[in-house]
Amino acid sequence: MALSPQKFREIVFQLLYSHDFLLGEEEDMIDFMMEQLSVTKKSMKEAQEKHQKISSHILEIDEYIRRFSTSYNLERIGRVEKNILRLGVYELCYQEIVPAKVAIAEAIRLTRKFSTPESGSFINAVLDSILQDRLSPSTEDLSLAATTSSL
Repeated sequence: MALSPQKFREIVFQLLYSHDFLLGEEEDMIDFMMEQLSVTKKSMKEAQEKHQKISSHILEIDEYIRRFSTSYNLERIGRVEKNILRLGVYELCYQEIVPAKVAIAEAIRLTRKFSTPESGSFINAVLDSILQDRLSPSTEDLSLAATTSSL
């Protein structure tokens, strides 16, 4: 049976989160998660692939979080919220098939499920700021457009 996109995100989030605490063998953790979450090897492999893609962009993703988290510096953000933000930023900035509003709504849903309702406001504010920044034309784009229109 195929996983819903919501369940799939939960697994990817749990992989991100558990990776922060990885003390033993990764295979043991994967086996444990498969058993606890009742998912197939195929679903887990797909989740691991997305986890690896997120991890390959972690420095850029964390820089987005640093830049747009006006309330807390990255080191003060709880691990649950930080990893939900990482997933949300990845979906906003690197995974174009996920609509931005869906990425933000899903991050808020994950926060409400795995953290607190209050944290949802923080997650929403950070991701919405990133989205607005990505949607607004940069100064360089504006000067290029002005030059092009005057030709």
